[in-house]
Amino acid sequence: MSRTVAEKRAAFRTMHASGCFMLPNPWDVGSARYLASLGFSALATTSAGFAWSTGRADNHVTRESILGHLRVMVDATDLPVNADFENGFGEDPAGVAESVKLAVATGVAGLSIEDSTGDPKMPQFSIEVAAERLKAARRAIDECGSDTLLVGRAENFFVGVPDLEDAISRLKAYAAAGADCLYAPGIQTLEQIEAVVAAVAPKPVNVLIGSTSEFTQEELAALGVRRISVGGGLARAAWGGFMRAAQALAKGRFDGFADAAPGKQLNAMFLGDE
Repeated sequence: MSRTVAEKRAAFRTMHASGCFMLPNPWDVGSARYLASLGFSALATTSAGFAWSTGRADNHVTRESILGHLRVMVDATDLPVNADFENGFGEDPAGVAESVKLAVATGVAGLSIEDSTGDPKMPQFSIEVAAERLKAARRAIDECGSDTLLVGRAENFFVGVPDLEDAISRLKAYAAAGADCLYAPGIQTLEQIEAVVAAVAPKPVNVLIGSTSEFTQEELAALGVRRISVGGGLARAAWGGFMRAAQALAKGRFDGFADAAPGKQLNAMFLGDE
């Protein structure tokens, strides 16, 4: 029996109360449904994975395309979906609020707002401006009467400003601005993760593991991490397999198909979803 949007949002919020859960990032309906079949409790979109599937670079997809993608992903499974909503698609806080209301209307159970600007000369908004943008997102969610979870992201380690102290200051400001969950993608060491978890406690923290890591889910849970996402990691893994097979094909070889999934298995899996 399908859950309502309200039920999915309530379930998603409950997941953030205790424990540590995996939040994998599909990029299309097929990948979402496969992940759902493996028993994951929630999914998150990936702006990068979706952008690549449309032949564009990350952060170069329009708001309208992203909103359409969110609607498709919400409808793809019965799981709560957290939206990678980039920097909120707004020139100012009012613009962010408008975009957030549109995102909430797609049925997402959560959405993240980054503090990145897209300008290499000034890659992040100031803490004050970024916090105002988060406050606008919070108000927009509340005005919609929605229980959508708000995630505040400090992009320091992604935009070439790997300053942990500044990232923590930002996350604290975003928590005060109304973010329900905090996220500093790119932190990797035990000390960095512990510092972020301690700084924003008792609010939950998301940790990104987008490549081979020395940590297990159990070890991250012991550090106090509430949820683990993989960003574009799964999409990059899929692209890696495709690129290796295609490059072999371009050289007249067919060995790139060695690890290909059987068509019968794929058909059987998706027949069950019809």
